[in-house]
Amino acid sequence: MDRTGKIELEGMKFHAYHGCFEEEKTAGNLFVVDFTGEIDMTAAVETDALADTADYGAVYSVIKREMSSPSDLLEHVAGRIVKAIESEIPAFTRFSVRVSKSNPPVGGVCAWSRVTLNGGKTLS
Repeated sequence: MDRTGKIELEGMKFHAYHGCFEEEKTAGNLFVVDFTGEIDMTAAVETDALADTADYGAVYSVIKREMSSPSDLLEHVAGRIVKAIESEIPAFTRFSVRVSKSNPPVGGVCAWSRVTLNGGKTLS
């Protein structure tokens, strides 16, 4: 029986300094990151052991670390997160990372700008 499932971390909030404009680099902004990863849960379903799945805390730590390093582009931030997860948490067969910036400077009303990037073994 197929025991592929999803691990999701939604609504991770960070005050960070991503953006092309000086104010974004000095004052920062609110960013929200969402993660969804596909993983084989066959062993974890039977053993109830953390060693048989991906540690949610490790995923969060990678994302937190990469969010703390400023970038001009959301695409660059998302790319760093994807590369780090692929390298450090290889249990995911596929995953996506969505990075959202609150009130982006677009010259008008805009609640969020977002970038979603996919990663994993099948996409490398």
